[in-house]
Amino acid sequence: MDHRFARNRRLAKAAEYRSVFDSGQACSSEYFTLLGNINEQSAGRIGLAIAKRRIARATRRNAIKRIVRESFRHHQHELAALDIVVIANTAADTADLKRVRRSLDAQWAKLATRVRRKHNASGPSDG
Repeated sequence: MDHRFARNRRLAKAAEYRSVFDSGQACSSEYFTLLGNINEQSAGRIGLAIAKRRIARATRRNAIKRIVRESFRHHQHELAALDIVVIANTAADTADLKRVRRSLDAQWAKLATRVRRKHNASGPSDG
C-alpha cells in the first residue's frame, strides 16, 4: 500500500476549497472541524485551514499541520474520492499532541461515512 503524500493529494486552488466549504459535510471534535465532499478523482485530497487566530504560535501551528498530514497519509486509503478541509479549533493550541492525533484518527472514518451516506442519499450527479 502506498503511503506517500504526493502533490495530487492536496487541495491547492481556492475553487477546490470553496467547493468543500459550500457543500461539504461537517464532522467536529474538540480539536478539529472536518469538512468533506466527494471529488471527481479516485484519490482523497486534503486542505488545511490552521488559522493564526486559533493557534497563535507558528511552531505549534506547524506541529499540528504535520500531525494532520501524517494522520491523513495513514488513513488515505479510507478517504478515496474525498476532498477534505481540516479546520483547527482553539482547544488544539494547548492540548497534548498525542490526544490531538488520536482525536483526528477517530474522525476520518466518521467523516467518510457521513459524506458517502449523504452522497448516496442524494444520488450521484451527472454534472
